[in-house]
Amino acid sequence: MSMVRPTVGVLGIQGDIEKHLGALEHLGVGGRRVLAPKHLEDLAALILPGGESTTISKGLVRHELVQPIQEFAEAGGAVLGTCAGAILLARASRNHPVPTLGLVDVEAERNAYGTQLDSFVSSADPDSASGWDDLECVFIRAPRLSEPGPGVEVLVRVDGEAVLVRQGRRLACTFHPELTDDLRVHEALLDL
Repeated sequence: MSMVRPTVGVLGIQGDIEKHLGALEHLGVGGRRVLAPKHLEDLAALILPGGESTTISKGLVRHELVQPIQEFAEAGGAVLGTCAGAILLARASRNHPVPTLGLVDVEAERNAYGTQLDSFVSSADPDSASGWDDLECVFIRAPRLSEPGPGVEVLVRVDGEAVLVRQGRRLACTFHPELTDDLRVHEALLDL
């Protein structure tokens, strides 16, 4: 009896889509680019990658994906947003705000750590949740997550700041896990 591989969608508007698909393949999971509502059918989970949040937000409207993604998440579909994807998952954004999906009860401050030139790599704080020791975090024009609601659990902190949070079956990550060989963030999505 063969097991059916789950399929995880990666929003295909902008960002490092191929790196996310590669991480999924390495974990033995099928990946699919999502550019239309019909691409959400039969997915085990969905990844909203990093990129430029204004461009992705406009693309969600252009591809008529706002409501279908919200419905996917509300129906219990697991969702991971990385960097710009985390901004889009938030209840609201600041610093040149963009429309968000309102799926994670946090506020996202866009480009909170500066410009592309201010990009950096750091490790998770030792007081992060169990299992996240030595997680390497790549920050590129990263957002800052603040004002988490009561249902939001902070999993990873860097320099005291929340950089990976979970609310139910939704993960918001301010860094780029697809740019390292550490697959724990993608595994956490699959575990949801």
